[in-house]
Amino acid sequence: MPELTNKRPEFRNINAFKDLTTYRLPAAGWVSILHRISGLLMFLLLPLIVWLFDTSVSSEISHDVFVGAFEGGIGFVPGWFLKLVVLALIWAYLHHFIAGVRHLWMDATHAVTKSFGKSSAVVTLVLSIGLTVVLGAKLFGLY
Repeated sequence: MPELTNKRPEFRNINAFKDLTTYRLPAAGWVSILHRISGLLMFLLLPLIVWLFDTSVSSEISHDVFVGAFEGGIGFVPGWFLKLVVLALIWAYLHHFIAGVRHLWMDATHAVTKSFGKSSAVVTLVLSIGLTVVLGAKLFGLY
């Protein structure tokens, strides 16, 4: 009978301003959230991607417009800002692709353990950021 008199734990809703700032996501949680953000970013910037592709391959004149957009900008948008947007697209594609391969690997091999989830999430983050830095250096003309 004494077990019934013990107070049961009380669960409440979290406070977005107090609790979320102190909550620490594991690496797999970050990869999951960034996978969704990268997919949304690529979807929202799809018209820019189509324009970039069309302008780069249509003709020599349009290719010169393409190169000039990155050097001098387009209208009121400076060239460095366009390069930053393209760098964000590069990261979004790389992260989305690598995280997708990670999910396919886990589905195909049934490797769903905490240790594999953590290690593959760290590999996904390191690869996507590392490749983005390398391609970003090429985009900004560092090599």
